[in-house]
Amino acid sequence: MIEIEGITKRYDDTTVVDGVSMVIEPRTVTVVVGTSGSGKTTLMRMINRLVEPTFGTIRIDGEDNRSMPAHELRRRIGYAIQGHGLFPHRTVAQNIATVPGLLGWGKSRTAAKVEELLALFQLDPATFADRYPHELSGGQQQRVGVARALAAEPNILLMDEPFGALDPIIRAKAQDDLLAIQKHFNTTIVLVTHDMNEAFHLANKIAVMDKGSVLQYGPPAELVRAPANTFVETLIGETERPFRLLSTGTACAAAEPGEAEGEPIREDLSQQEVLAELLWSGRRAAPVVSAGGAPMGRVTLEALVKRASRLQ
Repeated sequence: MIEIEGITKRYDDTTVVDGVSMVIEPRTVTVVVGTSGSGKTTLMRMINRLVEPTFGTIRIDGEDNRSMPAHELRRRIGYAIQGHGLFPHRTVAQNIATVPGLLGWGKSRTAAKVEELLALFQLDPATFADRYPHELSGGQQQRVGVARALAAEPNILLMDEPFGALDPIIRAKAQDDLLAIQKHFNTTIVLVTHDMNEAFHLANKIAVMDKGSVLQYGPPAELVRAPANTFVETLIGETERPFRLLSTGTACAAAEPGEAEGEPIREDLSQQEVLAELLWSGRRAAPVVSAGGAPMGRVTLEALVKRASRLQ
């Protein structure tokens, strides 16, 4: 758990973060969004003390994050940035092993962790361990950057626009990889982005910032149905609101008893993706199946339209 209490950051007469208080629950993904200069990156960097607050307190599992030296704190918290930030003169394996080496891990333990992470990110250790960053694609470099941030098994992973430099196809795959990895390690993730589609795809909770303040903090559906003010409403997008709502639920959650014809829908697809499939195929309903292919009922166009309503 990360408890942020009255955190303020000032540079001379400029207040960058202004009295922010929020609680980030363990093993969840919190996404901080806002326009450029809203203070979102500064807020996140105060968690691992890359930026020191002017006022306020941040507690991690009840412990003040100033209770230990900053460099020791950072070794306990993973950090991934846009453009991956890999060391160009080190191999993939050496990059991933950076923090375990600083922590004094043995060679066998470090090597096992490097191999595990490469396999998890679908990078064959035999092929990629000895390559250098310039020999990788942008998507591969980003995966190695996240693997390095996770190498010391941190409870917390901070991510600053991690997928901003990726093309749309690679970006979507990287986001799905992140969700799978988060579930695997039960990591608490705090991610900064300006991309609202990314926020709704990844977040358990979204914090909307403007001019150093958090205007609203809550589950994605809550922000859509009850935006705190016109700024939040505008950021979400007036015409996108029904689709934002559908993006927060899965086909499984919308399934109802009954049968339907045609190609089945996977239970883990978002309701937004299911709506698109039904409209494209001209169907009013589709069967839903589990990951193992077991029937789970059907999802209907009528039910999805109802779920997209603010009045649901």
